[in-house]
Amino acid sequence: MNDQPTILAIDQGTTSTRTILFSAELKILAVQQKELKLHYPRKGWVEQNPETIWQDTLEVCRAILERTAGRRAEAVTAIGITNQRETTILWDRKTGKPVYPAIVWQDRRTGTVCERLRAQGFEPMVTARTGLLFDPYFSATKIAWILDNVEGVRARAVRGELAFGTIDCYLLWHLTGGRVHATDVTNAARTLLFNIVEQQWDADLLALFDIPAAILPEVRDNAAGFGVTDPALFGREIPVGGMAGDQHAALIGQRCFRPGMVKSTYGTGCFALMNIGPDFRLSQHRLLTTPAYRLNGRMVYAVEGSIFVAGAAIQWLRDGLEFFQDAAASEALARSVPDSNEVYFVPAFTGLGAPYWRPDVRGMISGLSRDTTRAHIIRAALEAQGYQTLDLMAAIEEDGGYQADVVRVDGGLVANGFMCQFLADMLNRPVEVPKVTEATALGAAILAGLAVGLFAGLEATERYWQRDIIYTPVMTEAERKRLYAGWKTAVQSLLHASGNAAAEPAVSDSRQ
Repeated sequence: MNDQPTILAIDQGTTSTRTILFSAELKILAVQQKELKLHYPRKGWVEQNPETIWQDTLEVCRAILERTAGRRAEAVTAIGITNQRETTILWDRKTGKPVYPAIVWQDRRTGTVCERLRAQGFEPMVTARTGLLFDPYFSATKIAWILDNVEGVRARAVRGELAFGTIDCYLLWHLTGGRVHATDVTNAARTLLFNIVEQQWDADLLALFDIPAAILPEVRDNAAGFGVTDPALFGREIPVGGMAGDQHAALIGQRCFRPGMVKSTYGTGCFALMNIGPDFRLSQHRLLTTPAYRLNGRMVYAVEGSIFVAGAAIQWLRDGLEFFQDAAASEALARSVPDSNEVYFVPAFTGLGAPYWRPDVRGMISGLSRDTTRAHIIRAALEAQGYQTLDLMAAIEEDGGYQADVVRVDGGLVANGFMCQFLADMLNRPVEVPKVTEATALGAAILAGLAVGLFAGLEATERYWQRDIIYTPVMTEAERKRLYAGWKTAVQSLLHASGNAAAEPAVSDSRQ
């Protein structure tokens, strides 16, 4: 193995940190993983320990290298990093010590700040520059909260003593021994501070959120020279060549290189992205415009729909309600009943994402009756993934200007055949599951391989993509419309109960 080039992908996610070693043909050689805890210090607050994230990353990297390539790691040609996006860390430039726990993307503490800024009329300007909306999901208000609420931090930030980064940037800083403070364009784009049209940090946005430019990292292409690892970590220097936020990495891992191609990832949350090509386009349906990737200075954009809870709903049924011990059991339980018995599960544990953008609402299970069983609730939780994705799809197609003939899916939840078939039925189009479902890590590996010359270009990796399963729609149009109407009623009931009902999502696609 030491004679063959390999790529090490670091996939730092919301609930786990993993490394995957890929061959030059993009086959998985080994996987190492460690679970990661979330902390909930107050209602709506979600935090993690940054030092634990770094130590876990170092541990799984060393473990996989020891297993596969020896302690000297000669076989590893490059490292790629992909990460949970928007999660925010500020740390001391000299010591590397964080000044506060990582504020996770799911955190809702800055909701009132976002509402105030929206009420003041700033959102159109921000959206025109960033492609984003005001929501506590993004990094800027998290940064401002730390600056304003941790004693002495703002003064230290202004003096240039502190560094800000999303998880990718924080890991890179530690991997390079503090020599490189950089991020990539996809992670920078999720901060509400980076102008994705001009492709630079935006002075007006920094002023709006009162964030000093001194803390910001350099922004680079997704495949680039991100430095080399400290030789003390793995026995020699290893180039870090690729970096992308998890959903952008999955788009690459699914080889969605042509405009109109769509991938949808079902992990903790669900994120559907459509490649829309090199031209920036604003969403007309409160979706997000975001960089898909930037290579050799050339930007490719995507339209994204973000759903905050997907697999997390199944985790909650397992851990919170103890409906089953293994998440895999959810499929058999869902299939044990002929339908959900008119139960609808809206898993808005941390608010509703696209196309509603209501951080204030919380989850709801409706339609309960005396004959409701745990199987009905489990089935409703899985069906919610189809409904939530359908909420997005017509809007994505209209915003993107393309019709998706097929949707490529990945993430842990796609191992659930019931969910995938229901998804195909609701979207009324085929759903493809690839042989390598670790699309996020795979995308990071592709970028790292590009940077060190293992691949001639993105298109050269397409021949390695293989379909494992295709799910084709079998549901009647009448049944699809009936079920989706029930979902829309449930969502509108939740929105009414929480204050103001939002407009229903666009579903003008002729196949609905």
